[in-house]
Amino acid sequence: MKEGIHPSYNPVIFVDVSTGAEYITRSTAKSKETREIDGVTYYVVQMEVTADSHPFWTGKMHRLDTAGRIERFEKKFNGAVDTGKRKTRKVVQRKRPEE
Repeated sequence: MKEGIHPSYNPVIFVDVSTGAEYITRSTAKSKETREIDGVTYYVVQMEVTADSHPFWTGKMHRLDTAGRIERFEKKFNGAVDTGKRKTRKVVQRKRPEE
């Protein structure tokens, strides 16, 4: 590796904010918050979704709504969103010519 062109590789703790699970690893990510474990200083990075809370890995579907986005959307449109039902054409019965 060339010197001086790559970002620094640091010890990091990734914390899942919804479950509290912690993953100790190394990464180029940094934060202002640090924690010392066994004499090693780790950067603490908060994550909203990790393998501990992701629906693909847990098998549970749930919505993360940390900013109130769902409520704002519902308030803004107030049920005016199309439910996806297609409008069908009226079937017109034509009279057959009498024989």
